[in-house]
Amino acid sequence: MHSAAVVGTGLIGTSIALALTARGVTTHLIDRDRDRLRIAAARGAGTPEPPSAPVDIAVIAVPPSDIARAIADHQKAELAKVYTDVASVKALPHAECLALGCDTTLLVGGHPLAGRERSGPLSARADLFQDRHWVLTPTPETSESALNRALELVSLCNAVPVLLDPPDHDRAVALISHLPHVMASLTAARLLEGEDYAVRLAGRGMRDVTRVAAGDAALWADILAANAAAVGPLLTELTADLRRTAEALGRLTEDSPEQHGAALADLTEILRRGSEGRARIATPYGGPGAHPPAALSVALGDDRSRQLERLLDDVGDARVDLEGMVLPSVPNGADASDVRDAPDARDAPDARRASHRVPPPHGSVELLVAPDVARPLTDALRDRGWAVR
Repeated sequence: MHSAAVVGTGLIGTSIALALTARGVTTHLIDRDRDRLRIAAARGAGTPEPPSAPVDIAVIAVPPSDIARAIADHQKAELAKVYTDVASVKALPHAECLALGCDTTLLVGGHPLAGRERSGPLSARADLFQDRHWVLTPTPETSESALNRALELVSLCNAVPVLLDPPDHDRAVALISHLPHVMASLTAARLLEGEDYAVRLAGRGMRDVTRVAAGDAALWADILAANAAAVGPLLTELTADLRRTAEALGRLTEDSPEQHGAALADLTEILRRGSEGRARIATPYGGPGAHPPAALSVALGDDRSRQLERLLDDVGDARVDLEGMVLPSVPNGADASDVRDAPDARDAPDARRASHRVPPPHGSVELLVAPDVARPLTDALRDRGWAVR
């Protein structure tokens, strides 16, 4: 690939442009928002000058409701040889492209599953897609050459391609992305009614649950509207579970103590199902199908206990679960891999699960994490001043 155009210089579009430019691809930036365009160009994402000939691929990075019209307009202007998009909904934009008469042989729907809480070109990163899934949704009319070009785009961004049909993609993201966003927003909205003292007590758990609620409300309304057919039934099922939970809690409040057993059993069953569901996306360390953990070596300062406490706090703030931890070797021959060297361990997993590993050099601690979060955690810790290898 020699040339590309990115239409829309928000977080995702600018991050793609940064990744392509870093790989030597001449990248042209297009955006009706002149300020965002200038910022993206100033960051080295590409040139705001239009291409003199059709580029190898155009990436349409605009809201779902604008995808089809943008593709139709740019195909009419012969912007590119192949087109893809990054919308988190696939079936509706494709149907709208067909209705507008777009050449869908040159179109491959796409959705990189990566992002940040902050939006806009200032938050963009060239490595945003490193080792992240990037769904492509070719249809029967998609040409082989178009699919190959989209696969090349994914490779240049260092992402992992996944091929799905558009409806399958939309059902998947309704479950793993759109439904959680609605729940985060509804939970966060309860804070508006909370007493000031209660809100001040909010800690990491509330921040984790409501993190995505900080997203652009208008954009997310657009996304949910485009995927209403898939999200609606999930919300109906969830509503039934919430009603069952509320009823169980009500019986614990109102029924006589001897009748509390059945209500408590219902509540336990609801929570147990949640625990089992969570386990499906968290392969246990060393369990069937688990990948060996990645090891990050982090240098500690002179005050090892205090530095370790701060490090584990920073790992928690990065919302990464440790698979294990190996503490530094110590001169007096004490057990360097014993997690008890950490102040209260900050809920870190038992480092003795990794005690077969050679202890890291004196003054360093080794963090064991799932391979797909090694890079994000490294970046987060380096941003906070840690020396990570």
